[in-house]
Amino acid sequence: MQRDHTKTILCYGDSNTYGYDPRDGLRYGEEVRWPGVLRRLLGDGYRIIEEGCNGRTCAHTPAEEEWKDGRPYLPACLNSHKPIDAVVLMLGSNDLKRQFAAEPETLAEGIGRMLRTIAEFLEIKQGSVPYVLVVSPPLIGEGITASPFADSFDADAAPRSQRLAGLYEKTAFDYAQETGNPCGFLDAAVLIDPSPVDSLHLMPEAHQVLGTAIAQTLRAFL
Repeated sequence: MQRDHTKTILCYGDSNTYGYDPRDGLRYGEEVRWPGVLRRLLGDGYRIIEEGCNGRTCAHTPAEEEWKDGRPYLPACLNSHKPIDAVVLMLGSNDLKRQFAAEPETLAEGIGRMLRTIAEFLEIKQGSVPYVLVVSPPLIGEGITASPFADSFDADAAPRSQRLAGLYEKTAFDYAQETGNPCGFLDAAVLIDPSPVDSLHLMPEAHQVLGTAIAQTLRAFL
């Protein structure tokens, strides 16, 4: 496949990639959202694709909103934006909702399947496998049961979210070891906290920190 020298980075995530503003339920401007921060810091030579969807999952199909399942849409998304040099994958918070009653191990398995989908699909469609940065999402705050999203999350969503980083890191490591494909890991929870407004979404400062950390990680690899 012929192409220019611009590197394409696909940011595939949920509302914290979309840029949901917990203060009013609207969307942050492009310059605030972490993919926008990433775009500014990487500069010329990089194309940043923002693929954030409110409510997107990595291991479950929402009962009344099947289109929020991030798994079946992934191949179409990859095909639309190829050739792709890197994928930033940050999902899992929505799988901790009450309706799924999911253990963190199930989410890690979902991330593992998505890693293989990315590699197998793009090996065929573009002739190469992109670098994937697995980002374990920010923690769900202890105040989730008093937040505007209390109808969706039980109190145990907070401690379950604390187990994701270790499981995701192992999933990324095992995938890289087994396949030889390039894969990295970043724990967002050691860098940023969810907003006290809803214990789930990010404030502007957190987007800045996360975008900066992802830019540093990608620049070191790409």
